[in-house]
Amino acid sequence: MESSGQNPATVTAAVLVIGDEILSGRTQDQNSGYIARYLAQIGVDLREVRVVPDVEADIVAAVNALRARYAYVFTTGGIGPTHDDITADSISKAFELPCVEDPRAIAMLLERIPADKLNAARRRMARVPQGSELIDNPISKAPGFMIGNVVVMAGVPAIMEAMLDAVAPRLARGACVQVETLDAGAMAEGRYAEALEKIALAYAAVSIGSYPSFSATGPRNQIVLRSKDAALLARATAGVRDMLAELNAEGARL
Repeated sequence: MESSGQNPATVTAAVLVIGDEILSGRTQDQNSGYIARYLAQIGVDLREVRVVPDVEADIVAAVNALRARYAYVFTTGGIGPTHDDITADSISKAFELPCVEDPRAIAMLLERIPADKLNAARRRMARVPQGSELIDNPISKAPGFMIGNVVVMAGVPAIMEAMLDAVAPRLARGACVQVETLDAGAMAEGRYAEALEKIALAYAAVSIGSYPSFSATGPRNQIVLRSKDAALLARATAGVRDMLAELNAEGARL
C-alpha cells in the first residue's frame, strides 16, 4: 500500500435537509448537491446527507447525532414565518438553549418590512437559539444563524446560496480534494474491474471509482480518481492509464 507520508488536513461536514415537502416528493432538493460542490472547493469534506420531516424530535435527534460526528452540520429549511417552520425551536432544544427573539434579526427584517407590517408571523423569523451568530441574507433579509458547529440556512435555493457565501469565511478549511478523470471508452467494466481493484488497494489514500453511462452511441465508462495528495494521485492515475493502455493493446491483438 503506497503512501506519501503526508496527512493533509481534513474538515468534515454533514447536510441535514429539513422538510416534509422533500420527503413527499413535492419539492426536489437542490441544496445538498450545491453545498457538496461548494464545500469541496473550500476544503470541507461532505460525508453525509440526511433528510428529516418537520418533526421536532427527528430534527433534534439528527442534529445531535451529526454535530457530534462532524466538524460542521449545515441545515436547510424550516426558518420561515409559518407554523411548520420549527427549525429554530428544534435547534434550540438540541443545544438545550432558549429560543429568543434577537434584536439584531429584528433590525435586519425592518430593512425590508415596514414596522407596521412586522406581525407575529414575520417576527418568528427573528427567533434563534440564545447566543447564536447571525448569517446575513441579502435577498429577503430574514437571517440564518450559526450555533456551535451547526449552520442553519433557508430552504429556498437562492437564499441558501447567499447565506452559504456569507458564512463561508467563518469556516475552518482543510486540504482540497483533487480529481482526475480517465475515459475508458466503450471498454466493459468487467474487463478492467480486477486490475482496477488492485490499483485501488495499492493506493488506499486515493478514492477510485468506475462510472458507466449509456447513450445512443452505446456505453461509455469513466474512471475517476480523487485525493488530497497530489503526488499520490498522479502515481495512481498513471497506474490506471497504463492499465487501460495495456487492456486496449490486448484487445487489438485479439
